Amino acid sequence: MELYLQFGYGMMEHCRHLVDSWGVGTVIMSPRDLTTEQIQRFGSQVASMGGRILVDPQFYDPRATHPRLIRHDYWPDDFDTSMLSGGPKLAHLLQRLLALNNAAQADRFIIPGIYGERVDDDWLAVQDSVITEAATVVADRPRIATVCLSGEAMRFEDQIEMVINSAEIWDVDGLYVVPEHPGAQYLVDDPMWLANLLVLCSGLKLQGKSVIVGYSSHQMLCLAASKVDAIASGIWLNVRSFSTSKFQETEEDEISRRVKWYYCPQALSEYKIPFLDMAFRAGILNHLRADAAMESDYAGILFSGAQPTSTAYSEQQAHRHYLQCLYRQCREVSRTSFRETAEWHSRLLDNAEALINELHRRGVRGQDRDFQNIIDVNRAALTALQDARGFILERLW
Repeated sequence: MELYLQFGYGMMEHCRHLVDSWGVGTVIMSPRDLTTEQIQRFGSQVASMGGRILVDPQFYDPRATHPRLIRHDYWPDDFDTSMLSGGPKLAHLLQRLLALNNAAQADRFIIPGIYGERVDDDWLAVQDSVITEAATVVADRPRIATVCLSGEAMRFEDQIEMVINSAEIWDVDGLYVVPEHPGAQYLVDDPMWLANLLVLCSGLKLQGKSVIVGYSSHQMLCLAASKVDAIASGIWLNVRSFSTSKFQETEEDEISRRVKWYYCPQALSEYKIPFLDMAFRAGILNHLRADAAMESDYAGILFSGAQPTSTAYSEQQAHRHYLQCLYRQCREVSRTSFRETAEWHSRLLDNAEALINELHRRGVRGQDRDFQNIIDVNRAALTALQDARGFILERLW
């Protein structure tokens, strides 16, 4: 499984640095955060470093009001629901979006898809018409259909099965799955939601299509058991957890969020730096240090022998450390069979639980980014995937 970089506010230099460091990498562009000229220039830079580009149309809400998003040429000035049924207006939108993809040097085309409050005949009809029109407009590269579902829709097995059944006849090469996190949660504590995401992705993969899951965090490492091709993540919470609210005209919430976090990959948890001071005081700070296999030297200063809050650990280092560790974890989690992949993740959860319990005993806690209450959620979801798809995944891996 790969890690794609989900572009968001303030990510341009991070993407350049990481793709250059890795020598590979895919960036999913955000029209909300970039002008057409920036997308063109940035796409060229990423390509020159050996990276690839995708463009997320971010057409989840056709009545979005975010000024930078609606300024793009492909965004309709006079949207009405009839245009999603096909015809010249929809073709024009897709042609303009194709021009933006060309400017960005994107070699795959993400087909716009609207947010599905629920999966019903009306939502599926829109999916069908947009995908059909895209097959006519975009014939020169692989096409990836957007499947964006509400947190509520994600809880119902029958709605998930409707998507899987419908996708069998969609003329696309892959799916870009964008699941809304329930209650704007960062780490989702609903096992049914996560189980259905695993089942959805595995069902789509079994159709022979590629699957990318957008707006993800480290909790989604378990998607490797569904044989997902890539998850996409970024530096701020609103690119690790999807909500349509970010496409409305509101103040930038990222600017006010200046607390620095340290991601401990073996605990699957993030910690504010004062809690690393508690580990330093207890003599267990090295328990939190990322393994050398993560190949991250961005947070090394925290383990240099000084009290962590007295170091010059920066926000930039925190962001890059998170993405570097997640990049390595994504590469490690996929194994040669379904059984081995599920067992690898189970061991990851067991080891994280043991470390978290030890840290808690010494007063080191991750607060709302602590994975302790999420471990059983992931375990339950993996069990549900095993029951629903384990046999066929093992055979067709």
